[in-house]
Amino acid sequence: ISSSFSLVLHKRRNKRSTRHLTTNTRSMLAMNSRVNVRAARPLSVPAARMVPQKCRGTTIPRPAPLVPSATSAEQDASDTEVTIRRRPPEGVDTQACGPVDFKVPSSEENQPRNILEEIVWHKAVEIAHMRQKVALPMLMAQAKNAPPARDFIGALKAKAAETSRPGLIAEVKKASPSKGVIQPNFDPVRIAQSYEAGGAACLSVLTDSKFFQGGFENLQLIRQAGVACPLLCKEFIVEAYQVFKARASGADALLLIAAVLPNSDMEYLIKSARSVGLQCLIEVHTVGELERVLRLPSLEGCMLGINNRDLGTFKVDLANTEEIMASAAGKEVLERGLVMASESGIFVFEDVDRVQKAGCEVILVGESLVKQGDCAKGVKDLLRI
Repeated sequence: ISSSFSLVLHKRRNKRSTRHLTTNTRSMLAMNSRVNVRAARPLSVPAARMVPQKCRGTTIPRPAPLVPSATSAEQDASDTEVTIRRRPPEGVDTQACGPVDFKVPSSEENQPRNILEEIVWHKAVEIAHMRQKVALPMLMAQAKNAPPARDFIGALKAKAAETSRPGLIAEVKKASPSKGVIQPNFDPVRIAQSYEAGGAACLSVLTDSKFFQGGFENLQLIRQAGVACPLLCKEFIVEAYQVFKARASGADALLLIAAVLPNSDMEYLIKSARSVGLQCLIEVHTVGELERVLRLPSLEGCMLGINNRDLGTFKVDLANTEEIMASAAGKEVLERGLVMASESGIFVFEDVDRVQKAGCEVILVGESLVKQGDCAKGVKDLLRI
C-alpha cells in the first residue's frame, strides 16, 4: 500500500511540474516573440567582426559589438553638431573582470584626437568614483540646500559699467595640459583674495584634477574664506551629476562647451543648472558652434564665451574672437544683448582693448595672471585701473 501511494503521489507531482513548465514555456515564447519583433526593425549596422581579446597572455577572439547607425534625424543632428566624441567609439581598451584584466586591441580611431577629447573621456571614470562616494539624491539635496547663488552675469555687467573695461573673470588654476604647472606655490584662497582685491568681477575655478590639478574642494575653500566674487565652476560638464556637484561646492555659474555638447544635452544641462540657481557660460570655438548655440530655446539668461584656442593645435589667436564677432552670428549676439566673453590669449592691456573693440564686454584670463607673485597688481596692470 505504501509503495502504491508513493507512486500515485509521484505521478501527481510530475503532472503539476509539467503543467507549470508548459505555462512558463508559453510565456517565454511569447516574450521572445515580442523581443524578436522589436529586434527585427531594420538597422544599418556593419557585419560582426572578430576582435582578438588578450587575457593573461591568451588571445580570445570575440565578436566586436555591433553599433547601429543613427536612424533618426535627431541622432544624426547630434552626431554632426559636436567635434568632440564623448567616449571611445570601440569601447574602453581595458576591462576588469574579477581577478582577470581583459585587454582588447583597438584601432587608432579609438584613441583621443586631442587633449579636450582625452579630458572628456576621463570624465566617465571621475564621475563613477564620485557617485560611489555620494549618491545623486544626496548630492541634489546638498545643492538645493546650499546658500543662494550670486548673480554671476550681473556682477560682470556692473564691473564693466563701473570701469569702462571688460568685466574680468580671473582664473584660479595651478596647471594646464599645454603648459604644465603654472603656479608651483598654488594657494587657491590667497590667489582668489588677491584677484578680488585687484578688481576682478568674478572668478573661474578649475575643478579638473587629472589634467589641471584642481578640485571641487577649491570652490569650497574660496567660498568659506569669505571671497565675495561670484564663482564659475570651470569643469568639463557631461552629466547633470557635475552640475549638482558644482552647486553643492559653492559655485554660482558653470561652463558648458559647445564642442562637447549637442543642443539637446545643452538644453537639459541648462535646465538642471537653473533648478539649483546656477547660471551658464556657453563656450564656442567657431562661427558654426555659435550659430547652433543661438538656436537654443533656453539661451536667454545665459552668457557666451569665445575660446581663442584651436582644439587641434592648441594654438591661441585673438583673431578668432574678431572673426566670430564680425560674422552674422556675432552681430546677432550684439543685437540680442547677450553678454560675450573672450577667453584665452589675453596677456596685456592691448589684448583687452582689442577684444573689447570686437564686441566682448567680458574677458576670462588665467595664465598671465595666476603665474604672477602679486595677482592684485597683475589685475590692475592688465585693466589699467
